[in-house]
Amino acid sequence: MARNGSIDWLCFPRFDSPACFAALLGSEEHGRWLITPAGEIQQIRRCYRAGTLILETEFTTAQGTVALVDCMPPRTGEPDLVRLVVGKQGQVRLRMQLIVRFDYGSIIPWVRRTDAGIRAIAGPDTLILQSGVGLRNENFTTSAEFTVSAGQTVPFVLAWHRSHEPAPEIVDAERTVAQTETWWRKWSDRCTYRGPWRDPVLHSLITLKALTYAPTGGMVAAPTTSLPERLGGVRNWDYRYCWVRDATFTLYALLLGGYSEEARAWREWLLRAVPASRRS
Repeated sequence: MARNGSIDWLCFPRFDSPACFAALLGSEEHGRWLITPAGEIQQIRRCYRAGTLILETEFTTAQGTVALVDCMPPRTGEPDLVRLVVGKQGQVRLRMQLIVRFDYGSIIPWVRRTDAGIRAIAGPDTLILQSGVGLRNENFTTSAEFTVSAGQTVPFVLAWHRSHEPAPEIVDAERTVAQTETWWRKWSDRCTYRGPWRDPVLHSLITLKALTYAPTGGMVAAPTTSLPERLGGVRNWDYRYCWVRDATFTLYALLLGGYSEEARAWREWLLRAVPASRRS
């Protein structure tokens, strides 16, 4: 997520699916989800909650301070993305802009209102935005403006499902964030490293865990594609693959941290992925 509160890259339902937000590779017209103060921002602070992959971005304005909490829960079914706007001090006016563009920005979906927000459909893909504020649609963009006061929380949930299947149930955003935080902290508590660099080591392990594809045990080299090593360069390949060399280093780090389950899952993935040698 960018510092201004914009999610510029998102692939649903899998890490290697075509992106529905691809502003990272182009412009906002290729898809993004922005939540940010409507006025001038004086200061931005960002951090992950301890032992988790839950990102908090704090915006300070002349009128007050708000926190934007971004959370992708562990997969139990179809994927979703939860965002909370939490009032910290004063009263802050914010704006939200959702631009859905499937297939790397090339497909504009049909957008319809629902009781809880909107539904965007294109071919096999559907995105549902569950919003706690009033939405308006204009020029193929969904937007809103709202005010958050100290102590108030405004939730947003973006969920994917197959367009020919029923929509998922409405998600309790705050409860989902709390459950995700508990899940990550239980995982982090298993870390056996107790050296002087525990915090950066643990966060590195969390990042490696986030690059593990839970259904198979495979480990992704990177979650993005088409980002050149240097501007204008040609080395801009798709890194959303499990490379044996990279996975080996990842496994070594996880094992040193006490995470053997991930190593076993990767081994099982490798045995399935590599065909038996053909006898002559």
